[in-house]
Amino acid sequence: MMKYFIIAGESSGDLHARHLMDAIRMKDRDADVYYWYRPELAYMGFIPVILHLKEILRGMRECKEAISRFAPDRLVLVDYPGFNLKMAEWFHKTYIDSICGYSKPAPQVIYYIPPKIWAWKEGRMAQIRKYVGRVLSILPFEVQWYAEKYDYDVDYVGNPTLDEVDAFLRSLKQEDVEKWRESLGLVSERVVALLPGSRRQEIEKNLPMMLQAAMTAGEGYKYVIASAPNMDVDFYESVISKAIRGSEAGFRNSIVLAPCQGSHGSFMLLHNAYAALVTSGTATLETAIMRVPQIVCYAMSCGKVVSLLRRMVLKVPYVSLVNLIGGEEIVPELVAGDMTVKTLKENLRSLLADETYRNKQKQGYEAMMLRLGAPGAPDKAAELIVND
Repeated sequence: MMKYFIIAGESSGDLHARHLMDAIRMKDRDADVYYWYRPELAYMGFIPVILHLKEILRGMRECKEAISRFAPDRLVLVDYPGFNLKMAEWFHKTYIDSICGYSKPAPQVIYYIPPKIWAWKEGRMAQIRKYVGRVLSILPFEVQWYAEKYDYDVDYVGNPTLDEVDAFLRSLKQEDVEKWRESLGLVSERVVALLPGSRRQEIEKNLPMMLQAAMTAGEGYKYVIASAPNMDVDFYESVISKAIRGSEAGFRNSIVLAPCQGSHGSFMLLHNAYAALVTSGTATLETAIMRVPQIVCYAMSCGKVVSLLRRMVLKVPYVSLVNLIGGEEIVPELVAGDMTVKTLKENLRSLLADETYRNKQKQGYEAMMLRLGAPGAPDKAAELIVND
């Protein structure tokens, strides 16, 4: 019996990990799978990590103890690089270099959805080469990048977001759509989806600017916020109240908070959306696969300074997965210093009213989809993990 220990740390990674677990169990009927998921440890940025360092270190200790008790044949890392690379290093030194506690062949470390080192923190390649036995990529351009840059073999297994959207659409019933709209008080208004991220600091920076840009977009729209699984309603209400203070009284009635329903919560929102404002990340790809015109938004502290550093540090021309996969600017990216209420207003006006602008994005989506290929990523990844 093979034992698989899987680690994920963010909501998108959790979704990918759960589909991967299902696929592993289909490929290996006797599989013993342990899933370690701690979204509360997914802090972003130097300061938040320092402030919560004690909590993060405790989480690492608990994870190591769980791995030691379980003694897996496969350690499968899903995204979450800051945490997972440290686990890979510890696991490799403890159980592969020394075979400590193992009377069987050395276990394998497999990285599913590796760090985006082609964008930044390229130094992580040394850790990957040393501590990871196999890399399973979900981005088609990574295979060539790893091969040309580091002579390192990477397997492209397809993109799991295709599978997740496909599964949602296959199971979708019109009565579910009607029930969802009714629960949010949506009648005939066009829906503008607001996806401000899943982390507290992302939401606090992005959601206010999204709402302030929406104030002058005109009537006939409902701005529906996709709530994150680890955030409560009071938090969102506080952010909304501060953001729209001084606005027309009726504007609050056009803002709706969609309760979190896992991945299908955001998918249902996107299925009903006319347009979307999306914080950079997996959500941009989900939005594109659902063929919803979008603006990629990412506000940051000291935006102008960050914009300068971005040009110096980032090694790619785009930050959104849509543009990176497509190889061109399919959707506008308002990041750091470029993300202001003024620029967001201007772009939102075009997104809502300019049909030529909207159609151009949709055409770009189709070209991107050809590069992604067909669904089936979890199955392909599971096949390689089980039979490696």
